[in-house]
Amino acid sequence: MARRTIRLDGSRITNRKDMAVYMKEIFSFPETFGGNLDALHDCLSEVNADTVIQLDEETLRTVCDEKYAWKVMRVLLDETEDNPHIRVKLL
Repeated sequence: MARRTIRLDGSRITNRKDMAVYMKEIFSFPETFGGNLDALHDCLSEVNADTVIQLDEETLRTVCDEKYAWKVMRVLLDETEDNPHIRVKLL
C-alpha cells in the first residue's frame, strides 16, 4: 500500500466543529465519525495505510497558541505510539 502524506493545517483544528470536518476530509473517516477527540482517537487507531502527518512552523505555532489544537495534536502524537502506520514529521 502506498504511503500517504498529509500536511496538517493548524488553522483547521482550533475548535471541535472545524476539526471534525477537516479530519473527516483528510483521513476519509466514515459518516459515523463522532467529531470529538475520543472519536478521532478511535478512527486513527483504524488507519492501516502508512501515513505521514507533516507539521510546518505555522501549524506548530497554532498548536502552541490554541488550546483545542494542542489537544488534537496530543491525540495525533499518542496515536503515533499506538499505530505503527502513523508518523508525525516536522518540516
